[in-house]
Amino acid sequence: MKGRRIHKGLRLVNKLVVPSSSQPLVSIIIPVYNKWDFTYKCLVSIVQNTHGIPYEIIVMDDHSNDLTSRIGHFVTHVTAIRNKVKRGFLHNCNHGAAISKGKYVLFLNNDTEVTPGWLAHLLSLPEQDPTIGIIGSKLVYPDGRLQEAGGIVFSNGYAWNYGRLDNPDKHEYNYVKEVDYISGASIMIRKDVWNRIGGFDQHFAPAYSEDVDIAFKARQHGYKVIYQPKSVVVHYEGVSHGTDLKSGIKKYQVINQQKFIEKWAGVLQRDQLANGEHLFWARERSRNKKTILVIDYGVPSFDKDAGSRTTFMYLKLFVDMGFNVKFLPDNFIKPEPYGSALEQLGIEILYGPQDRRYYEHWIVKHKDYIDYVLLNRPNISHQYMDLIKAYTRAKILYYGHDMHYIRELKRFGLENNRELLQASEFYKRLEFDMFSKADTVLTCSDSEKRIIEGNFPNKTTVLLPAYYFDHTIPTTKQWSERNGLLFVGGFGHSPNTDGILWFCRDILPIVQQAIPDIHMFVAGSNPPPDVVGLQSDRVTVTGFIPDDVLRQLYGNTKIAIIPLRYGAGVKGKTVEAMRHHMPVVTTSTGIEGLQNIREIIEPMNAPNAFAEQIIQLYHNHSLLAHKAEQSRMYVETYFSRSKALESMMSAL
Repeated sequence: MKGRRIHKGLRLVNKLVVPSSSQPLVSIIIPVYNKWDFTYKCLVSIVQNTHGIPYEIIVMDDHSNDLTSRIGHFVTHVTAIRNKVKRGFLHNCNHGAAISKGKYVLFLNNDTEVTPGWLAHLLSLPEQDPTIGIIGSKLVYPDGRLQEAGGIVFSNGYAWNYGRLDNPDKHEYNYVKEVDYISGASIMIRKDVWNRIGGFDQHFAPAYSEDVDIAFKARQHGYKVIYQPKSVVVHYEGVSHGTDLKSGIKKYQVINQQKFIEKWAGVLQRDQLANGEHLFWARERSRNKKTILVIDYGVPSFDKDAGSRTTFMYLKLFVDMGFNVKFLPDNFIKPEPYGSALEQLGIEILYGPQDRRYYEHWIVKHKDYIDYVLLNRPNISHQYMDLIKAYTRAKILYYGHDMHYIRELKRFGLENNRELLQASEFYKRLEFDMFSKADTVLTCSDSEKRIIEGNFPNKTTVLLPAYYFDHTIPTTKQWSERNGLLFVGGFGHSPNTDGILWFCRDILPIVQQAIPDIHMFVAGSNPPPDVVGLQSDRVTVTGFIPDDVLRQLYGNTKIAIIPLRYGAGVKGKTVEAMRHHMPVVTTSTGIEGLQNIREIIEPMNAPNAFAEQIIQLYHNHSLLAHKAEQSRMYVETYFSRSKALESMMSAL
C-alpha cells in the first residue's frame, strides 16, 4: 500500500498505492470538493480494508482549490477527474458513473472511512439476488454511535435516519432488510439498473434528495433497496456540505425535499406510512408481509445437531415464503457464525441482556404486528405460551421436535431408573398442555401424529418433514473404493451415546469376526469420555466436523448405522444418510415415525441380526447400489422442499 513518503505542508504522508484492475467488479466513485485530509484518509481506509475484490477508484474533483488538485502526487492508480468549473455534487456523481467500468457503481462520500469487509458484504447479497438494485452500509459516527441503519420515508415526504444516535450493536440494527432508501454516503447500485433508471435526477441538482429519489425509481422498476449491516462505514457527517440549512449547498436539503414530495406525491400516499407511526413496519417495509415470531432454546447451530438443522431450515422457508421473520432465542445469545447466518437471511434476532429483561415488554409492545408464533420444544414453549395467548391475536403453532415423554419412557424400559419414569410423566403433562393450548400442532413423526390425534381429536395436527432438501447428494466413488461403517450423531443427546456404546460393545465384534479389516467412523459434536475411549486402530472418533468434511465421510464409507435403542420423533441421522445415497442398517427406533419406511428398510433390534445385515451387505456391491437408490428415491419423495412448503402452508 505504501510507497515513498512525500511532503504535505509541514507533515509527511505516505504515497498511497491503490491496487489496479483492468476489469473492476466495483467502481468506487468519490465526489469531492476540497477537504483533502478527509479524502486521503478515506482512500487509505479503502486500500487497507478491501481485499480480494477487483475495484477502481474514481475521484471526481469539483474544482477544488486545496491539495485535492494534486492527488496524483499522493496516490497511484486512481482515476482523478477535475472539473474546470464547479458543477455540483449530483453532476459529479453522474459524470463519474458515466466513465466507470464496474458491474456496480458505489458512491462514497469523501468524509468517510470504511471498515474491514465493508465491500465484500455489500457484494454478497446482490451477487446472489439480481432483484437487488441498490444496497447500502450501516453508517456510524466517529464516536461509535449509530448514524443510520437504513432510511425511512413517511407519507408526508419526511425522511428519517433510522436508529440515529443509538447503539449500533442493538439487534434492530443488525439484520438485512428492505428499506425506503439508503443515504448517499455509502450506496452501491448495479450499473445496468443505474443506466436503466437514468442515474441521479438532474431535477435535484446540485445536491440532496437524489439518494431518496433514486431508491423510489429503482423500486418503480421492480428492484429492491437493501440495508446491509455487515458493511460498516464511519461518516463524519456535515464535512462535505456543512450543517446550516439556510446557506450554501445545505439549503437545497429543504428545497429538494419539497421537489421530492411533489414528484412522488401519489406513491407517498399509497405506499408510505404516516409520519412517525408504525415504526415496526416502516423500518423494514413490512406492512404487506405477515410477521412470524419463532421461539427456540437458542440460535440454531445447524451443523451440530438435528433439531437445530430443522429449526434453521424452516426459518429459511418462512423467509422464502415472504414472511417477516423474528427469532427469539430463549438464552438471548447470538453465537457466531450462526447468528449472522440468520441476520443475513433478513431475520431479526432478539438477543442481549436488554431482551432477556424485557422480552415480555417486546412481545406486548408489538402484539398487534405478530400474526403467527412458532413455539419449539415443550420445556421452552411453556414459558411463552400463556403470555402469547393473553396479549396477542397470533395463531400459535407448536412443534415439539419429538415427544419427550415417549423418549424417556423407552429409556426407562432399558434402564429401569425410577427418575426416568418421573421425567416421562412430567413431559407428558407438559406436552399435552402445549397440544391443548396451541392452535395447530406440528409433528415430523407419522406415529406421533396418530398419538396426538388419538388424544386430541379436535386439534389440527400437521405432519411435516423434519428436513427438506432441494436435491440429494450422490457420491462419485465406486463401492469397491469405499470402506467402513459410519455413525453420525450429536452427543449432547443421550440416545446417541447409548446407541454407539451398545453397537461397539455388542455388535461390532461380531462384524469384525466376519470382516476383520472393517473400520468404524464415529462423527458428532461433544463426544463424552466413554465415546472418546472407543478410539482405536479400527475405530475413529472424529468429534465435531464441518459439513464439507462430513460429506466426504459419507462418500468414502459403505453403510450408515443407526443403532438407537430409545428415542422419539424422526431421526435426522437416518434422513441425512439417505440423502447422501447411503444404505442404512438400523434398529426400529432409527426409522421411527418415517412414512412407509419399512417398504425399503427392515429394522434389526437384536445384536446378531444387526451384525448379520451389515455382513450380508458389505461386499455385495449390487445390493449396496440398490439400497442406495432406494434411499435417494425415499428422500426425494418425502423430504423435498415442495413437500415441506405444502405441509407448512396447510398449517398456517
